[in-house]
Amino acid sequence: MTRRIAVIGDRFMLPSLFVEALEKIPAALDIRTLEQPWPDEPMVHGYAGTGLYGLKEFMGDPDEIVEFIGDAEILVTHLAPISAGMLERLPELKLVGVSRGGPVNIDMKAAKARGVKVVNAPGRNASAVAEFTIGAILAETRLITRGHTSLSQGQWRGDLYRADLTGRELSEMTVGVIGYGHVGSKVVRLLKAFGCRILVTDPYVQLDPADSADGVQQVALETLLAESDVVTLRGAMLETFAVEPPPEDWPLLKLPNVTLTPHIAGASVKTVTYAAGLIAEDVRRYLAGEPLLRLC
Repeated sequence: MTRRIAVIGDRFMLPSLFVEALEKIPAALDIRTLEQPWPDEPMVHGYAGTGLYGLKEFMGDPDEIVEFIGDAEILVTHLAPISAGMLERLPELKLVGVSRGGPVNIDMKAAKARGVKVVNAPGRNASAVAEFTIGAILAETRLITRGHTSLSQGQWRGDLYRADLTGRELSEMTVGVIGYGHVGSKVVRLLKAFGCRILVTDPYVQLDPADSADGVQQVALETLLAESDVVTLRGAMLETFAVEPPPEDWPLLKLPNVTLTPHIAGASVKTVTYAAGLIAEDVRRYLAGEPLLRLC
């Protein structure tokens, strides 16, 4: 029996990469694809008064999405919305695969009520975010951002070589990592190569024995904040914002000692291929009648 799958990707999570991963499944599949214009065009946020309750951020017109999904049994997507009202119009839909860490574009309560299973891709961009975090730390501590900004504005900051202004090396600093999950634990392992003192706080996770053996310390948040030269949070390196894009008159955009990026820490080719593979594996399991690995 041929199983119908609707794939809705975008210009980051390319539909072709979803298809490439799905075609490895040993089953007869009828796959249709749609490409959305993100990130060249912004997502819609749930607080913007869209009427799609239970959804935090998404992309796509609900009527157009419903028409495209049609009689598909499975939806694989990155950003397409699935609301309670949409589910009522999709009686054949049984599985939704969302290639992101949290299915914030899906009304999970409505999906559960209708018996629609939802799987996601936790940790899909942990490696990318961890590398980005190291880059952000170096950009600030070694004055890379300030040096570039001044040169691009025609100013030679020779004073940045002064002993009282120049940056310090990570090897002589204490770095505090708040959160020791998918991202935080990878940040710790990358930081160890720099020889810095590393403090970790996380009330829910214990240190890996290998990190403890390498001198990483798990401490209370108050101790970490008091003793750290650099502090990094999971998901908050001034690269994600409550409103995206942020307003043009936002004060933080004007500060010379702050580095801001447009929510790109998790963007890497590996993130795309890894996430597509995670979703495809759970689709394979669903089709084979096996337990799902990443059921939300």
